[in-house]
Amino acid sequence: MSYQSSVAQDSLSAAQLEMAGNPNALALRRPFDPVAHDLEASFRLTRFADLKGRSCKVPQDVLSKLVESLQQDYSQQDQDQFMHVAIPRIGIGLDCSVTPLRHGGLCLVQTTDFFYPLVDDPYMMGKIACANVLSDLYAMGVTECDNMLMLLGVSTKMTEKERDVVIPLIMRGFKDSALEAGTSVTGGQTVINPWCTIGGVATTICQPNEYIVPDNAVMGDVLVLTKPLGTQVAVNAHQWLDQPERWNRIKLVVSEEDVRKAYHRAMDSMSRLNRIAARLMHKYNAHGSTDVTGFGLLGHAQNLASHQKNEVSFVIHNLPVIAKMAAVAKACGNMFQLLQGHAPETSGGLLICLPREQAAAYCKDIEKQEGYQAWIIGIVEKGNRTARIIDKPRVIEVPAKD
Repeated sequence: MSYQSSVAQDSLSAAQLEMAGNPNALALRRPFDPVAHDLEASFRLTRFADLKGRSCKVPQDVLSKLVESLQQDYSQQDQDQFMHVAIPRIGIGLDCSVTPLRHGGLCLVQTTDFFYPLVDDPYMMGKIACANVLSDLYAMGVTECDNMLMLLGVSTKMTEKERDVVIPLIMRGFKDSALEAGTSVTGGQTVINPWCTIGGVATTICQPNEYIVPDNAVMGDVLVLTKPLGTQVAVNAHQWLDQPERWNRIKLVVSEEDVRKAYHRAMDSMSRLNRIAARLMHKYNAHGSTDVTGFGLLGHAQNLASHQKNEVSFVIHNLPVIAKMAAVAKACGNMFQLLQGHAPETSGGLLICLPREQAAAYCKDIEKQEGYQAWIIGIVEKGNRTARIIDKPRVIEVPAKD
């Protein structure tokens, strides 16, 4: 058996022990305590994402050029291959790949994503990773996922003890989130990697009326956001509690208690599925949507705007932000660019184009079903398929979790 396969088997065995009555299994439902698992009190999962100051994502302008080259390379091939199919093949540059199948008028809808640890609770990290993968399906109005695969990188810097504690908890969190979504994890790949990574693949087969192509925004629509911004600021601020030189930059605008509450609100938000939000897109006749993740609110708004059939642009007036995180971002200068719309989000909300007359009802319905707010944050006006945030947007302070 290879070393990689051995790690995967060891992790799976430990996960089975957790589910078979391990006394520490209760820790799955409580904040992660390293000491309860015989780890050092100073253990931090986020340290296994140390990229030594390098960004963990491809810059959006670079990615756009790569996407354009793919579109050019495949356009003629797609026309030749699918000229007999009534459903267009879409996906490059959007949240999901949608491929018409040869039989029955059905489509294969697929997406994949993975990233590095950004919270220190392994179980919650697994849940967040799974929710993040599924979010791309939900962004296209797809509410049912037929299958998931898990992609896991075990850090070479982990001790055997850390690996045997942390990896099963990540896997359990991922699996529990998949079950919540009504799907299951049937396979994947585990490898050894310099950094810990977690993600997966989500696949579903659906009829064309089950997904919403995100290109039908019309002038007069409004923009709705279903989760607050500021998750990256919150998780960074929480890490800075252990770093005096960083903490000194923000301690005048936020207390330790504020940071801990914001961190828990961020974890709660990132691990929450966008499934109900996606289901309500059909009920309230959404004209398109995307999820807000690594390129921030404005980056994803610009991408969505660029794909519209009509000559429209998006204007954002309101920024719902986890309480106190706007102040933290301001205290850090241009580090996050939260209020400029460029702060990365992980497993963020859906940004949805809705008819003006139905947007308020959508927000009321989502709060009734989930107990969480959604916000009207902007408008769709005539334009050249761009997006912008006004000079002085209204910041809505979203209460942190107690």
